[in-house]
Amino acid sequence: MRIDTQIVQDLAIFAGVMFVFWLAGLIVRRWVMSSLRTFALKTSWKWDDILVEAVSGMILPWSVLAGLFLANHILEIAPVIRNNVGKTLLILAIATATLVVSRICSEMIRVYLGKTPDESHSTSLLVSFSKWVVFIVGALMILQSLDISITPVLTTLGVGGLAVALALQGTLANLFSGIQIIASNQLKPGDFVKLDNGDEGYVSDITWRNTSIRTFANNTVLIPNSKLADAVITNYYLPQKEIAVKVQVGVSYDSDLDQVERVAAEVARETMRDVAGITSYEPLIRYHTFNDFSIDLTVIMRAGEVANMYLVKHEFIKRLHRRFNRENIVIPFPIRTVHVENVSEQ
Repeated sequence: MRIDTQIVQDLAIFAGVMFVFWLAGLIVRRWVMSSLRTFALKTSWKWDDILVEAVSGMILPWSVLAGLFLANHILEIAPVIRNNVGKTLLILAIATATLVVSRICSEMIRVYLGKTPDESHSTSLLVSFSKWVVFIVGALMILQSLDISITPVLTTLGVGGLAVALALQGTLANLFSGIQIIASNQLKPGDFVKLDNGDEGYVSDITWRNTSIRTFANNTVLIPNSKLADAVITNYYLPQKEIAVKVQVGVSYDSDLDQVERVAAEVARETMRDVAGITSYEPLIRYHTFNDFSIDLTVIMRAGEVANMYLVKHEFIKRLHRRFNRENIVIPFPIRTVHVENVSEQ
């Protein structure tokens, strides 16, 4: 009869402890974390949003684990069982903490590289690398909690890592070249780049082996990271996305150059305003060549990014041609005047 009473008492204590911690977890998640989330959304700092979102999903599991830890210590159970249950709970706590830290690291990397936390596409190299590092550290902590010496494990990993490094020199070269490319922050997904071999397009992703570039033709060029690290690259998004648009124009020698300059500047302003939405940049008009049949000038405008450059040039040429016709400004055809001198025969 005493044993049955003790069991009922232990079950009641266990149920009470779990209910209190479960209720506390609900309160913290619903009110405390909700208030923290509202506060984080009001700040311009993105890191607090990541921390709140990552931790809020683990509030209830951690509350339940805390209740189980307390119940395991206050209930009258055999020491062997208490020790095994304690180790199991510790492993679960380390595992859940590892998941949270992994999520925080991956989202912070996305934010650092200009990605939003809710974006499906990721920079897979650094994200995967950070997750593997966090998981390995978590696994070593779990082994340590189980009283398993991690020194032989680290020694084995060192020897095995040396053998793998010798066998996979090319793969590791691509891996560390990719890490170097991302860490320098001079090339990231979304940038428009042009390589010294002529390939150009938007950087889609940087993986552990290669970098994907999507061209204007909607094809994908895969470049090994080791070759990309040694290539000469023009990044059209650094230091800013705006790009200069140059258009060469030729006018007749009979033209009023001041009028030509004024008309070209007006058309350039209208084109930048209507096509690219740029109003702060003053177009440049520069004469530079007395050509065989025309006086040549360069009109320099701005486009919002490299993809808009062709549309800005397209619209400017159409509008300038229409305006020149109204202003009677002649764009001459290629001509050549030949003077023939008659020489009388002796």
